[in-house]
Amino acid sequence: MISDRIAGAPISWGVCEVPGWGYQLTPERVLSEMRDAGLKATEFGPDEFLPSDPAQKASTLASYGLAAVGGFVPAVLHDPSHDPTPVVDRALDGFVAAGAGVLVLAAVTGEEGYDERPTLDARAWNTLFDNVDRLSARAKARGILLTLHPHVGTVVEREYEVRRVLEGSSVPLCVDTGHLMIGGTDPLALVREVPDRIRHMHLKDVDASWAKRVQQGEVTYTDAVRSGMYRPLGRGNVDVAGIVGTLERAGYTGWYVMEQDTILTGAPEGQGPLADVLASVAYLRGLDG
Repeated sequence: MISDRIAGAPISWGVCEVPGWGYQLTPERVLSEMRDAGLKATEFGPDEFLPSDPAQKASTLASYGLAAVGGFVPAVLHDPSHDPTPVVDRALDGFVAAGAGVLVLAAVTGEEGYDERPTLDARAWNTLFDNVDRLSARAKARGILLTLHPHVGTVVEREYEVRRVLEGSSVPLCVDTGHLMIGGTDPLALVREVPDRIRHMHLKDVDASWAKRVQQGEVTYTDAVRSGMYRPLGRGNVDVAGIVGTLERAGYTGWYVMEQDTILTGAPEGQGPLADVLASVAYLRGLDG
């Protein structure tokens, strides 16, 4: 049942690690609304959103009836002079203690935000491949699945970069349907082509017109998010039903983490982001029928 594997993420409530992203809601509001929406679990969100102590983090989630899925870990993987091991080891310590199973690794640039990024040379690519394979083995030894998340504004964004990862590394993917589409990859085509490499899912729906403007450099990613580029599931241009159906037929048993990135300008009145979350939950549950 898909309904038993729907998880949340704080970014759907505007909670993000990027400085200046927008108004940040309290964990109490976000977690209680996740619970009330019927979600089974959640990713952790950015540092300092939940208690830093792993046991307290796990107990906080449990107090709202939520299991710990894992979370997003940004790390610089392409720089030969930088060792990402301490960042990942620190995250693994917390994941193991909190009972979380999936580390979602993003190959960030080392700069703040997701609006600018470098192009890698051959040496940088080789460094990235060495790091992700080494870190994957390190995570596996501790019972954690490490996945790589192609993400707008990181060094793995465009379709040719996703292809290069698939060909040059054995790391499994976290498929984020929104970031793939914005980066120029058809997420349904990718899911159909390499279902065996997909071990974690971030489900987003996207307004294709805004995605195209980001691809063409007309607007920044941040401005597009602020303008509503992300939509509730089923109301954008991503074939969410086709993607989920393909994965289920291929035997996928992992989480479907709903993410509708949003930027809040202040404390929302009424339901706020919860309204869109409820719409997405209803859409996903409808796919079980």
